[in-house]
Amino acid sequence: MARPREFDEDAALSAAMRCFWSRGYEATSVRDLARHMGITGASLYNAFGDKRALFRRALDHYVAGTLGDRIARFEPSLPPRAAIGAFFDEVVRLSVNDPDRKGCLLINSALEVAPHDSEFAQVISGVLGQLEGFFQRCVAAGQRDGSITDAQPAGDLARLLLATLMSLRVMARTRPEPAMLEGLVRPALALLDSPRLSPAVA
Repeated sequence: MARPREFDEDAALSAAMRCFWSRGYEATSVRDLARHMGITGASLYNAFGDKRALFRRALDHYVAGTLGDRIARFEPSLPPRAAIGAFFDEVVRLSVNDPDRKGCLLINSALEVAPHDSEFAQVISGVLGQLEGFFQRCVAAGQRDGSITDAQPAGDLARLLLATLMSLRVMARTRPEPAMLEGLVRPALALLDSPRLSPAVA
């Protein structure tokens, strides 16, 4: 009979996620992970496998608790244009209030790990595709209800929003200033606005 876990696996996984997030994949050792998780190296291997397997679990945990949670909260509860705005507003707020300037674990991993690891490149590409899908669904719905311009295809606007999000997350690591980040987002969101909703010019 397998012995029950002697630690909270979810809490340990959250601690591993924070460790990878603050240090990056390569700079994080198994010893660092075990210390932050509050377990022994043997327990880490028994529960999660090697460092690479733990990183995959930590990345999935991050995506579910941040990007996935944000989409699940905003998409069904807000009008499409407002859902996009709320998504970016929350990212800007979290970036400005992060004293460690960690940025986004997914984007950090896209820059550090994906170029050298084809499996992780596919994983990260899949998550970016989910984000693009969220933006495209919102844009398409906004084009149908008239709140978002139909001057550009929904797919093109979705890719623009994804690129804006990635730029925002990278910029937040060096200049997490409200004016800088809001100024980066504002023009991209302005491109969505439908002329049908613009005030008439006298």
